[in-house]
Amino acid sequence: MTDVTPYLASAVSAELEDWGPLAEATGEKMQTSGLTLWQEGEQESGVWECTPGPSFWKLETNEFVYIVAGRMTVSPEGGEPIEFTAGNTAVFPKGWVGTWQIHETIRKVYVIF
Repeated sequence: MTDVTPYLASAVSAELEDWGPLAEATGEKMQTSGLTLWQEGEQESGVWECTPGPSFWKLETNEFVYIVAGRMTVSPEGGEPIEFTAGNTAVFPKGWVGTWQIHETIRKVYVIF
């Protein structure tokens, strides 16, 4: 088994790579950065960060997220908005559609499966 402790310990302070503007942004340009920790086919895990703004998502995979820092409001299409802050976890199932309004730069640990 691979020791993942360094990845867990660095989720808050890891230096991230510039991943460019967020394609899903629906307002002004939003900047993303990240660090892929593991990838196999369409499955992936890592750390992702994004600056504030609105975005629209149609997920083609399942995604688990753990919010490390920041604040956002997630609104599923046809559903009630939910506030996400540091310490929250969520699973967005394949086919999920909705908006993310990032209020403070978000940093999350993610698993795409």
